Amino acid sequence: MTMTLHIEDLHDEALAARLRQKLDRKTKPVGSLGRIESLACQLGLVLGSEMPRLRDPQVLVCAGDHGLASRGVSAYPPDVTWQMVENFLAGGAAVSVLARQHGLALTVVDCGVRHEFAPRAGLLSRKIAAGTADSSQGAAMTAAQCAQAVANGREVVAGLPGNVLMLGEMGIGNTSAAALLLARLTGGALADCVGAGTGMDAAGMAHKRAILAKVLQRHEEAVRPLQALAAFGGFEIATLVGAVLQAAAERRVIVVDGFICGAAVLVARALEPHVTQRCVFSHRSDERAHGLMLRHLGPDPATPAQALLDLGLRLGEGSGAVLAWPLLQSACAILAEMASFESAGVSGRSAA
Repeated sequence: MTMTLHIEDLHDEALAARLRQKLDRKTKPVGSLGRIESLACQLGLVLGSEMPRLRDPQVLVCAGDHGLASRGVSAYPPDVTWQMVENFLAGGAAVSVLARQHGLALTVVDCGVRHEFAPRAGLLSRKIAAGTADSSQGAAMTAAQCAQAVANGREVVAGLPGNVLMLGEMGIGNTSAAALLLARLTGGALADCVGAGTGMDAAGMAHKRAILAKVLQRHEEAVRPLQALAAFGGFEIATLVGAVLQAAAERRVIVVDGFICGAAVLVARALEPHVTQRCVFSHRSDERAHGLMLRHLGPDPATPAQALLDLGLRLGEGSGAVLAWPLLQSACAILAEMASFESAGVSGRSAA
């Protein structure tokens, strides 16, 4: 599988007009379903239909360890990564519970966890190494490792059924990698890009900012998207980049979780600008820099990406993406099942 992809522009003014007209004729005041209507239009454009149908939705959780975690940039020890993967597979994690509630298929990918897992259903091994290198000492990944992780993400998605992909991740230290990618790819001030992650106190935050400032300076020449990705890591983020590119090429709806998955989309969009046309941003995270990230992921500099939910979430795992899933179902149901004024025999708006 080659690295080269071309993600086509989904702009289709005629289809957009038909979708808008169809919604406007439903038995409701024009625009009264708010964001559900714009979501319905987006789903129709992504799937190329006035009656979009969501098939075999897949939840994909990519996991990997980070060498930088040894520098104390997280409130939790690195072993939590593999322990949480076991929790996903045992069905006890939040994303496992939510996926089960909604009947969603959950696949966990070991992209580079520092642990050997017993083979079992729901687990894919695409381990490149036992965690990335410490990015404060050198690049987190070699260029070859980074390319392999991206290729792995594409290959995994190509093997999954359906037309909806919900993204999730696990990796102690990965909010640091995401913050570094946000700063480098947007030119934002590092102080605006660093948050508490798993819940660091004030002293921990000061330490984290100091470490990340040194990492950013060390890799000041890593300015292109894949250079930055290799410099800062991690294996799970790079695998998610490939997953986003493949899903976009296949015109799947991509439901993006929070800050870390957003960083993967940021890299993917830097490679292929039209990927975000396929992206539904599930929620605005409580991670302080997520709002800044959403502003940079919008359709143009003046328009931030709009998240469906704002619930103060900062868990990751894909939990926000799965919580948003019923809204996608509802948007499609409104298009398919809600009566029009004509079919219901209801009087429309009076002429002025």
